Amino acid sequence: MSRYLIAACCVAAGLLAGAAADTNAGVGEIRSPVKLDAAYTASLFGIPIGQISWTIELSDKRYTAAATGSTIGLLRIFANGHGAANAHGIVNANEPVASDFLVKYVSGDSSDEIKIVFSGGKAKESLTHPPKPDPSGVPLTDANRVGVVDPMSALLIRVPGNGDTAVPAACERKIAVFDGHMRYDLQLAFKRIEQVRANAGYQGPAVVCALYFSPLAGYDIGRSGVRYLKAQRGMEMWLVPIAGTRLLVPFRVSVPTPIGLGILQATRFVSAPEAEPSSAMNAH
Repeated sequence: MSRYLIAACCVAAGLLAGAAADTNAGVGEIRSPVKLDAAYTASLFGIPIGQISWTIELSDKRYTAAATGSTIGLLRIFANGHGAANAHGIVNANEPVASDFLVKYVSGDSSDEIKIVFSGGKAKESLTHPPKPDPSGVPLTDANRVGVVDPMSALLIRVPGNGDTAVPAACERKIAVFDGHMRYDLQLAFKRIEQVRANAGYQGPAVVCALYFSPLAGYDIGRSGVRYLKAQRGMEMWLVPIAGTRLLVPFRVSVPTPIGLGILQATRFVSAPEAEPSSAMNAH
């Protein structure tokens, strides 16, 4: 989990981001280009340990998402890390279709780079450090790479219809995620509605979803972190809307840990229409 917390918490600690695999997280009806400018702080038992900046640019034809993150505070003494992630795709019939995903991170003396390219509904990964064969691991197969979303594109969760987006239906979905190493499912279930307020930007309702993690392939069955997350029943993801769209994205993610509650929460969440290029600019 820590590699994505360090690389880009926009993937919500590497295991806590997703959208319904059956809907591909459609962007919805966007009348003009929209940009989200967000910042998050990660904390453990109330102590800040990481910070992330995240931008998403949306239009009726394409989307781009980018994030950078780093460890802060006391955690830098034990695991000084930083990283970046980005994703691109096109919007087909108001549904985003991922084209590529890239994440790079450095933690202490180690580093890694993961790239995923999507073609024909199938994911193909390229790893700087491919895992060694592990007799106790659950191997990835070609079937595990079909019908999945990358962690960045998966953060775009579409609510169909014409009414409010902060509704229980936002949580009623199953998530199929492939991060380049592991294939896992996340089941979301509605819990409640909360009112939230960022230091800058959004204030209003958040849909609180319970999160249930199910690893499927690409992991070591003896890995304690995987077993712990699989057994967890106290994880939550809070979703809020991007203005001008029918998309919700995480505002807060919480994960109980053996040493305290881990929280990733937005401190800045500003979404607004972007100025479209003028006709004079388009002429060049």
